[in-house]
Amino acid sequence: MARGGAWAASAAVLLLWWMSAGAGAVWLEIPPSGTKCVAEEIRNNVVVIADYSVLYEHHQVHPTVSVKVTSPFGYTLHTKEKVSADQFAFTTAEAGNVLACFSADGDSKGLVVKLNLDWKIGIAAKDWDSVAKREKLEGVELELVKLDATVQAIHQNLILLRIKESDMRDVNEKTNARISWLSMMSLSVCILVSVLQLLHLKQYFRKKKLI
Repeated sequence: MARGGAWAASAAVLLLWWMSAGAGAVWLEIPPSGTKCVAEEIRNNVVVIADYSVLYEHHQVHPTVSVKVTSPFGYTLHTKEKVSADQFAFTTAEAGNVLACFSADGDSKGLVVKLNLDWKIGIAAKDWDSVAKREKLEGVELELVKLDATVQAIHQNLILLRIKESDMRDVNEKTNARISWLSMMSLSVCILVSVLQLLHLKQYFRKKKLI
């Protein structure tokens, strides 16, 4: 049991580290007449850097794409048309899902465009070489600074998870309270209808002199 608990704890730490690092690359296949979107839930005041490039493969033409990145509130963070490779970078102003949408341009001639998108969020987007030069850090010192930043990011993610858990618990409690209230109201209505039916039947039988 102890070994299983240790494995679970290690897996949780690795998962949180991966979430805090926020680095990952995805390949997208964009249809000729369609749009592919990628959403990433990001906290506020977090640096985001992303590189995207079209994979030409064996195409005789060089397809291009149009790109639009929007914030959780719908503000445009980045927009480009007819590009084969570019980068966008910004610092989030609000927490929520950042949406990046890619669509194939008309000159792609009906080809399915493959695109590589490399996200770097938070710690992964930080320029550690510049930090090392500015702070004059080398070797173990730089690694310790990275570990400290990772621990802080994990701590912030834990706080965010606790906030989400609290919000979800409040929603569940409110939902349960409403369901209980509706159940009591439905039971009261059923009892009232039953009593009225009994009274009506009793009056009807008396009128017919059956009782």
